Amino acid sequence: MANTLNPSGQKPILVTGAAGDVGAIGRTLTRLLLERGFGVRALVRREDERADALREMGADVVVGDLVDLHSMHAAIEGCSRLYFGMSVSASYLEAPVNTATVAKHHGVDAFVNMSQMTLSQMSITETTASPQHKLHWLAEQALNWSGLPVVHVRPTVFLEGFFLRFAASSVKRSNQLALPMGTGKTSPISADDVARAVAAILSEPAPHVGHVYNLAGPQSEDLHFYAREYSAALGRRIDYVDVPLAAWRQKLVDFGLPAHLIDHVTAMAELNQQNRYDRTSEDMQRLTGAPAMGVREFVARHAKAFGGISD
Repeated sequence: MANTLNPSGQKPILVTGAAGDVGAIGRTLTRLLLERGFGVRALVRREDERADALREMGADVVVGDLVDLHSMHAAIEGCSRLYFGMSVSASYLEAPVNTATVAKHHGVDAFVNMSQMTLSQMSITETTASPQHKLHWLAEQALNWSGLPVVHVRPTVFLEGFFLRFAASSVKRSNQLALPMGTGKTSPISADDVARAVAAILSEPAPHVGHVYNLAGPQSEDLHFYAREYSAALGRRIDYVDVPLAAWRQKLVDFGLPAHLIDHVTAMAELNQQNRYDRTSEDMQRLTGAPAMGVREFVARHAKAFGGISD
């Protein structure tokens, strides 16, 4: 039976992207909100085993598309608050504008928008080489103009991206953290920790409306430091190898990844080389009362993907 009301009789919270895989915020957020006693309406793109798993958690699952007006009316109507998150896409801007338009029509109390910390360094005259960064920045502007009760959440680099998806094979195969990150520092954070922060906001959104929260990992260090954290977690020596960006990009092309995604992650690597990701923030601690997990703990949790822990 779907849990559609929290103990106080409040309307459910809409979570978009709820069927995501490893590294997706929506699925973890759904679980956290349900554990807190809130009713959750989980928006998914299709019916599959992930949708069934959400129902087993207790969520009210609806199938829809973020850029489709009809399905977003069905998803948002009757909800008091919502979380908006979407993966990297060339059509990214349409989705938050469409969702916001419907959310304003239905009078939601809080609209939590998943953005990126890079936007803190962007303005009407300053952007990056990433087309996704520009779409995120434009989406934030549109949401601010909307008059909705918006909260922007801006995490730094996700551990599930560069430190898991893009690094697992080289760590497993050759004990190398092979990434084109130069000598710049970064403060990666896990999607699970970001979901904890969003759950805290959605649980009592009023004090947070109009705020921007920057979420970072517990430290900002270079990749040599993080290679040592991999070593400690896995029980074997892992070395950082700064691979040429052009060659790394070509591998992504050969894998058949979308050009928009390749342009985005390549730009992120370049920004890291320029030390543009050397950032820290206390917002995670302020929102949740606990710091984000570090790279060593994250690697230990995902040790199988990296070839396991040596005896």
